[in-house]
Amino acid sequence: MCGTCLTRETPTDLSACVAAVDYAYPWDTLIARFKFREEPGWAALFARQMLSAPNAGALLAACDLVAPVPLTPKRLAERGYNQAWELVKALQRGSEPPTTLLAQPDALVRLIETPDQHSLKRQQRLLNLHGVFAAHPRHAPHLEGKHVLLVDDVTTTGATLQAAAHALRQAGATAVSALVFARTPR
Repeated sequence: MCGTCLTRETPTDLSACVAAVDYAYPWDTLIARFKFREEPGWAALFARQMLSAPNAGALLAACDLVAPVPLTPKRLAERGYNQAWELVKALQRGSEPPTTLLAQPDALVRLIETPDQHSLKRQQRLLNLHGVFAAHPRHAPHLEGKHVLLVDDVTTTGATLQAAAHALRQAGATAVSALVFARTPR
């Protein structure tokens, strides 16, 4: 876990988070292309980096289910794909041997349209996502007692991962961890 999570006074719903790279040059430019310029092909390169990150293999082995952080229907329609789901598919294809983990693209749903996290200041990001995620009613029974691995492209404050983990824990997941491509350095 990062230093912020290790020193947090309040308990966290996220058990662990592994990041492959720092959100800095050249990765920040490539992530922007991946996410905002209709270039989902970057997922394969990012997934290779994620799989080679320290502790990524152990984290994948410990989890029962992989779930991408969801987009709202509006953002999904605008972008044409969910970058987190593209990463999940690339992780499955790129793992050696190919992972047999159950990947569930809609384990979580985003209930509310909120401002983009990248457009907000730190304190606003922390408050922006309270109550935004929920386990999909169709999949909630399958989350009970499971260790779920969340996948996303970037974590900055951790607010998105924390909110998503909270929803999964409320649905009965016993543990929630995360694997992300990049994290904002302190």
